[in-house]
Amino acid sequence: MKALADLKVKLFADGADRAGMLEMYQNPLIKGFTTNPTLMKKAGISDYQAFAKDIVAAIPDRPLSFEVFSDEFDEMERQAKLIGSWGANVYVKIPVTNSRGLFSGPLIKKLSQSGIRLNVTALTTLTQVRDVAANLVGGPEAYVSVFAGRVADTGRDPVPLMAACVEMLAPLPQVELIWASPRELFNVFQADAVGCHIITATNDILKKLSLTGKDLTEYSLDTVKMFKSDAEAAGFKL
Repeated sequence: MKALADLKVKLFADGADRAGMLEMYQNPLIKGFTTNPTLMKKAGISDYQAFAKDIVAAIPDRPLSFEVFSDEFDEMERQAKLIGSWGANVYVKIPVTNSRGLFSGPLIKKLSQSGIRLNVTALTTLTQVRDVAANLVGGPEAYVSVFAGRVADTGRDPVPLMAACVEMLAPLPQVELIWASPRELFNVFQADAVGCHIITATNDILKKLSLTGKDLTEYSLDTVKMFKSDAEAAGFKL
Protein backbone atom coordinates (compact mmCIF):
# COMPACT_ATOMS: atom_id res chain seq x y z
CA MET A 1 0.00 0.00 0.00
CA LYS A 2 1.06 3.61 -0.54
CA ALA A 3 2.51 5.69 2.27
CA LEU A 4 0.61 8.84 3.13
CA ALA A 5 3.47 10.96 1.81
CA ASP A 6 3.11 9.32 -1.61
CA LEU A 7 -0.61 10.04 -2.04
CA LYS A 8 -1.48 12.47 -4.82
CA VAL A 9 -5.12 12.91 -3.76
CA LYS A 10 -5.64 15.99 -1.59
CA LEU A 11 -7.32 15.54 1.79
CA PHE A 12 -10.11 17.95 2.74
CA ALA A 13 -11.86 17.96 6.13
CA ASP A 14 -15.66 17.92 6.08
CA GLY A 15 -17.42 19.35 9.12
CA ALA A 16 -18.85 22.37 10.90
CA ASP A 17 -17.41 22.06 14.39
CA ARG A 18 -15.10 25.05 14.84
CA ALA A 19 -12.75 23.31 17.26
CA GLY A 20 -12.55 20.27 15.02
CA MET A 21 -11.87 22.38 11.95
CA LEU A 22 -9.10 24.29 13.67
CA GLU A 23 -7.62 21.03 14.93
CA MET A 24 -7.46 19.76 11.34
CA TYR A 25 -6.02 23.11 10.23
CA GLN A 26 -2.95 22.30 12.32
CA ASN A 27 -2.39 19.15 10.24
CA PRO A 28 -0.38 19.96 7.09
CA LEU A 29 -1.93 16.93 5.36
CA ILE A 30 -5.32 18.70 5.32
CA LYS A 31 -5.40 20.92 2.24
CA GLY A 32 -8.94 22.33 2.44
CA PHE A 33 -12.32 22.29 4.16
CA THR A 34 -15.95 21.68 3.20
CA THR A 35 -19.20 21.97 5.08
CA ASN A 36 -22.94 21.94 4.38
CA PRO A 37 -26.20 23.01 6.06
CA THR A 38 -26.79 19.54 7.53
CA LEU A 39 -23.40 19.50 9.25
CA MET A 40 -23.92 23.06 10.45
CA LYS A 41 -27.32 22.19 11.91
CA LYS A 42 -25.81 19.17 13.65
CA ALA A 43 -23.08 21.39 15.10
CA GLY A 44 -25.68 23.80 16.49
CA ILE A 45 -24.80 26.72 14.21
CA SER A 46 -27.54 29.36 14.35
CA ASP A 47 -25.89 32.31 12.59
CA TYR A 48 -24.67 31.03 9.22
CA GLN A 49 -22.84 34.17 8.12
CA ALA A 50 -21.16 34.81 11.46
CA PHE A 51 -19.90 31.23 11.62
CA ALA A 52 -18.62 31.30 8.04
CA LYS A 53 -16.84 34.63 8.38
CA ASP A 54 -15.22 33.46 11.61
CA ILE A 55 -13.90 30.36 9.85
CA VAL A 56 -12.64 32.41 6.89
CA ALA A 57 -10.71 34.62 9.31
CA ALA A 58 -9.31 31.60 11.16
CA ILE A 59 -8.42 29.64 8.00
CA PRO A 60 -7.44 32.26 5.41
CA ASP A 61 -5.05 30.21 3.29
CA ARG A 62 -6.82 26.97 2.37
CA PRO A 63 -9.95 26.41 0.26
CA LEU A 64 -13.26 26.66 2.15
CA SER A 65 -16.60 25.54 0.69
CA PHE A 66 -19.89 26.99 1.99
CA GLU A 67 -23.26 26.01 0.53
CA VAL A 68 -26.29 28.00 -0.54
CA PHE A 69 -29.49 26.80 1.09
CA SER A 70 -32.32 28.32 -0.93
CA ASP A 71 -34.48 26.10 -3.15
CA GLU A 72 -35.15 28.88 -5.66
CA PHE A 73 -32.52 29.68 -8.25
CA ASP A 74 -32.85 33.48 -8.02
CA GLU A 75 -32.24 33.34 -4.28
CA MET A 76 -29.45 30.78 -4.77
CA GLU A 77 -27.76 33.30 -7.03
CA ARG A 78 -28.04 36.07 -4.44
CA GLN A 79 -26.69 33.81 -1.70
CA ALA A 80 -23.87 32.57 -3.95
CA LYS A 81 -22.69 36.11 -4.69
CA LEU A 82 -22.76 36.97 -0.98
CA ILE A 83 -20.90 33.81 0.06
CA GLY A 84 -18.35 34.28 -2.70
CA SER A 85 -17.55 37.75 -1.36
CA TRP A 86 -16.41 36.40 2.02
CA GLY A 87 -12.89 35.52 0.95
CA ALA A 88 -10.53 34.77 -1.92
CA ASN A 89 -10.29 31.16 -0.71
CA VAL A 90 -14.07 30.58 -0.63
CA TYR A 91 -15.85 28.20 -3.00
CA VAL A 92 -19.64 28.36 -3.23
CA LYS A 93 -21.45 25.03 -3.07
CA ILE A 94 -24.35 24.74 -5.49
CA PRO A 95 -26.45 21.54 -5.47
CA VAL A 96 -26.73 19.80 -8.83
CA THR A 97 -30.54 20.22 -8.64
CA ASN A 98 -33.00 21.88 -6.33
CA SER A 99 -35.35 19.78 -4.20
CA ARG A 100 -37.81 19.53 -7.10
CA GLY A 101 -35.21 17.89 -9.29
CA LEU A 102 -34.67 20.93 -11.53
CA PHE A 103 -31.11 21.02 -12.91
CA SER A 104 -28.96 23.89 -11.66
CA GLY A 105 -27.02 24.11 -14.93
CA PRO A 106 -28.07 27.61 -16.03
CA LEU A 107 -27.22 29.03 -12.61
CA ILE A 108 -23.92 27.13 -12.51
CA LYS A 109 -22.98 28.58 -15.88
CA LYS A 110 -24.01 32.12 -14.93
CA LEU A 111 -22.10 32.09 -11.65
CA SER A 112 -19.04 30.45 -13.17
CA GLN A 113 -18.94 32.91 -16.05
CA SER A 114 -19.12 35.75 -13.54
CA GLY A 115 -15.92 34.49 -11.91
CA ILE A 116 -17.33 32.79 -8.81
CA ARG A 117 -15.48 29.62 -7.86
CA LEU A 118 -18.02 26.84 -7.39
CA ASN A 119 -18.23 23.49 -5.69
CA VAL A 120 -21.10 21.73 -7.44
CA THR A 121 -22.36 19.16 -4.98
CA ALA A 122 -24.58 16.09 -4.43
CA LEU A 123 -23.82 14.40 -7.77
CA THR A 124 -24.19 10.63 -8.04
CA THR A 125 -24.25 9.86 -11.78
CA LEU A 126 -21.95 10.23 -14.76
CA THR A 127 -24.72 12.02 -16.64
CA GLN A 128 -24.82 14.69 -13.94
CA VAL A 129 -21.03 15.09 -14.14
CA ARG A 130 -21.24 15.50 -17.93
CA ASP A 131 -23.98 18.12 -17.68
CA VAL A 132 -22.26 20.06 -14.89
CA ALA A 133 -18.93 20.02 -16.73
CA ALA A 134 -20.58 21.54 -19.80
CA ASN A 135 -21.64 24.51 -17.68
CA LEU A 136 -18.19 25.03 -16.15
CA VAL A 137 -16.37 25.42 -19.47
CA GLY A 138 -14.43 28.69 -19.60
CA GLY A 139 -14.96 29.42 -15.92
CA PRO A 140 -12.52 29.73 -13.01
CA GLU A 141 -11.32 26.96 -10.72
CA ALA A 142 -14.17 24.73 -9.56
CA TYR A 143 -14.90 21.47 -7.79
CA VAL A 144 -17.35 18.73 -8.75
CA SER A 145 -18.37 16.68 -5.69
CA VAL A 146 -19.54 13.16 -6.49
CA PHE A 147 -21.00 11.40 -3.46
CA ALA A 148 -19.18 8.10 -3.86
CA GLY A 149 -20.13 7.03 -0.34
CA ARG A 150 -23.83 7.35 -1.09
CA VAL A 151 -23.34 5.41 -4.30
CA ALA A 152 -21.73 2.64 -2.23
CA ASP A 153 -24.65 2.77 0.21
CA THR A 154 -26.87 1.51 -2.62
CA GLY A 155 -24.76 -1.61 -3.11
CA ARG A 156 -22.91 -0.24 -6.14
CA ASP A 157 -19.12 -0.09 -6.48
CA PRO A 158 -18.25 3.62 -6.81
CA VAL A 159 -14.74 3.03 -8.14
CA PRO A 160 -15.65 2.58 -11.85
CA LEU A 161 -17.90 5.64 -11.63
CA MET A 162 -15.19 7.79 -10.10
CA ALA A 163 -12.62 6.61 -12.64
CA ALA A 164 -15.03 7.57 -15.43
CA CYS A 165 -15.58 10.96 -13.81
CA VAL A 166 -11.83 11.60 -13.73
CA GLU A 167 -11.66 10.86 -17.45
CA MET A 168 -14.71 12.99 -18.22
CA LEU A 169 -13.31 16.04 -16.42
CA ALA A 170 -9.81 15.72 -17.92
CA PRO A 171 -10.52 18.30 -20.69
CA LEU A 172 -11.25 20.87 -17.95
CA PRO A 173 -7.94 21.30 -16.09
CA GLN A 174 -9.41 24.00 -13.83
CA VAL A 175 -12.06 21.58 -12.50
CA GLU A 176 -11.15 19.12 -9.74
CA LEU A 177 -13.13 16.02 -8.81
CA ILE A 178 -14.02 15.47 -5.15
CA TRP A 179 -14.71 11.98 -3.80
CA ALA A 180 -17.38 12.98 -1.29
CA SER A 181 -19.06 11.17 1.63
CA PRO A 182 -16.42 8.46 2.15
CA ARG A 183 -17.31 5.72 4.61
CA GLU A 184 -13.86 4.45 5.60
CA LEU A 185 -10.18 5.36 5.41
CA PHE A 186 -9.61 2.86 2.58
CA ASN A 187 -11.64 5.20 0.35
CA VAL A 188 -8.69 7.62 0.48
CA PHE A 189 -6.50 5.04 -1.22
CA GLN A 190 -9.24 4.15 -3.70
CA ALA A 191 -9.66 7.82 -4.61
CA ASP A 192 -5.92 8.16 -5.09
CA ALA A 193 -5.73 5.03 -7.26
CA VAL A 194 -8.34 6.27 -9.76
CA GLY A 195 -6.75 9.73 -10.01
CA CYS A 196 -9.37 11.64 -8.05
CA HIS A 197 -8.06 15.10 -7.19
CA ILE A 198 -9.61 15.49 -3.73
CA ILE A 199 -11.35 13.44 -1.07
CA THR A 200 -13.29 15.20 1.67
CA ALA A 201 -13.87 13.29 4.90
CA THR A 202 -15.14 13.86 8.41
CA ASN A 203 -12.69 14.18 11.28
CA ASP A 204 -13.47 10.70 12.61
CA ILE A 205 -12.22 9.19 9.34
CA LEU A 206 -9.26 11.54 9.00
CA LYS A 207 -8.11 10.69 12.53
CA LYS A 208 -7.60 7.12 11.33
CA LEU A 209 -4.75 8.31 9.10
CA SER A 210 -2.37 7.40 11.92
CA LEU A 211 -3.37 3.75 11.44
CA THR A 212 -2.05 3.66 7.89
CA GLY A 213 0.24 0.66 7.48
CA LYS A 214 -0.23 -0.51 11.08
CA ASP A 215 0.89 -4.08 11.70
CA LEU A 216 -2.25 -6.22 11.60
CA THR A 217 -1.11 -8.69 14.26
CA GLU A 218 -0.46 -5.77 16.59
CA TYR A 219 -3.88 -4.34 15.66
CA SER A 220 -5.49 -7.69 16.54
CA LEU A 221 -3.84 -7.62 19.96
CA ASP A 222 -4.97 -4.02 20.52
CA THR A 223 -8.52 -5.12 19.76
CA VAL A 224 -8.38 -7.99 22.27
CA LYS A 225 -6.99 -5.63 24.90
CA MET A 226 -9.85 -3.19 24.21
CA PHE A 227 -12.48 -5.90 24.70
CA LYS A 228 -10.81 -7.00 27.96
CA SER A 229 -10.57 -3.46 29.30
CA ASP A 230 -14.17 -2.61 28.40
CA ALA A 231 -15.51 -5.81 29.96
CA GLU A 232 -13.64 -5.06 33.19
CA ALA A 233 -14.83 -1.43 33.21
CA ALA A 234 -18.42 -2.58 32.72
CA GLY A 235 -18.12 -4.99 35.66
CA PHE A 236 -19.55 -7.90 33.69
CA LYS A 237 -19.97 -11.18 35.62
CA LEU A 238 -21.38 -14.59 34.70
